[in-house]
Amino acid sequence: MDYIKLRKNNLCVENISALSLAKKYKTPFYCYSLSQLKSNFYNFSSAFKGTKPLVCFSVKSNSNLSLLKELKKMGSGADVVSAGELLKALRAGINPNKIVFSGVGKTTEEIELAIKKRVLLINMESENEAILINKVSGKRSKITSVGIRLNPDVTGKTNKKISTGGKEDKFGLSQNDFIILCKKISKMKNLKLEGLSVHIGSQITSTKPFKKVLTIINKVISKTKINFKFIDLGGGMGISYSNKEKKLNLSQYGKFVKKFIEDKKAKIIFEPGRFIAANTSILVSKIIYIKKSNNKNYIILDAGMNDLMRPALYNAHHKIIPLKKSNKSIIGNIEFVGPICESSDKFLSQKNFSKVREGDYVAITNVGAYGMSLTSNYNTRPIVAEILVNGSSHKLIKKRQSLENLINN
Repeated sequence: MDYIKLRKNNLCVENISALSLAKKYKTPFYCYSLSQLKSNFYNFSSAFKGTKPLVCFSVKSNSNLSLLKELKKMGSGADVVSAGELLKALRAGINPNKIVFSGVGKTTEEIELAIKKRVLLINMESENEAILINKVSGKRSKITSVGIRLNPDVTGKTNKKISTGGKEDKFGLSQNDFIILCKKISKMKNLKLEGLSVHIGSQITSTKPFKKVLTIINKVISKTKINFKFIDLGGGMGISYSNKEKKLNLSQYGKFVKKFIEDKKAKIIFEPGRFIAANTSILVSKIIYIKKSNNKNYIILDAGMNDLMRPALYNAHHKIIPLKKSNKSIIGNIEFVGPICESSDKFLSQKNFSKVREGDYVAITNVGAYGMSLTSNYNTRPIVAEILVNGSSHKLIKKRQSLENLINN
């Protein structure tokens, strides 16, 4: 996080004290740095400038309308996996010819919407989906541009729950089935096959699996003898959530892609989400109680697993830092937990922590991707607010859900 850091023991988001925001807005809340979002997007684009790709931000990672509007200003497209995400991308002003519709289980209604809005590509994942899209397109007298998702049987050695490129995963088609479907689509009058799509998972920090995928794509293209207009390489680029995790060498990946595409006329598409959004945000939370039990200090926060699901769902690591750091420490076993009635409602266990008291505030870091988008009303708790900081100014970009609204619906 380049724009969210401690300054003289005070955590700042760009030029604003996070503590001042905690005193203004009811906790917990998500707080984003616009400068970090811009920096991430332009750094990503720069790494692949040799191929001039279409960057389609993965809306499932963060669907806040204000953030999507900012990304649109930067030239971003959108990767969507539902009708709701498609409509949000369009509401943000993103041009339909910069939108790709992915997903293994698109409904008839979603396909109809994608065709009506004239998205760039519908990336199909089965023969049955191709048949349905052809049928829906025929009823509308449309010819729909489609891609086929290839399952290369390559994984990024990441968390099994976010791995999507193995042969046992539900996504895409094997190499043989991909080639067969290409031949069948040539006989479907209302489909125009223009893309090859692949996505092997998320939080990948090595370039090796990406390089392996490029080799497999070359073999598949050679067998199909199709000059694809678009090659969608998906996303999956990881970040460092802790000092133990290495950083992805994005520039090296850029060199691999440049070499891969030099003998092709295809346009490269990327679908980054985490790499663009993850380190743009913190979840600010208040300490309700500090409970000593079983040789452990439980720091009980007002944020729960419904506000940040990733630790409970994936055993994900998110560093926690105080908004005001003390020169003294709590010595011993520390566990940060939430108020939800589940044993899995915990965020982090560690040895020692900066001295804090009940009523103090902490920030859970790197939550901009799959933080807010995975929130729920579990335990009948309101969805929290979202704040955007830009330099020395800040604004509310999503109101906190009211209890009245929650209990009446």
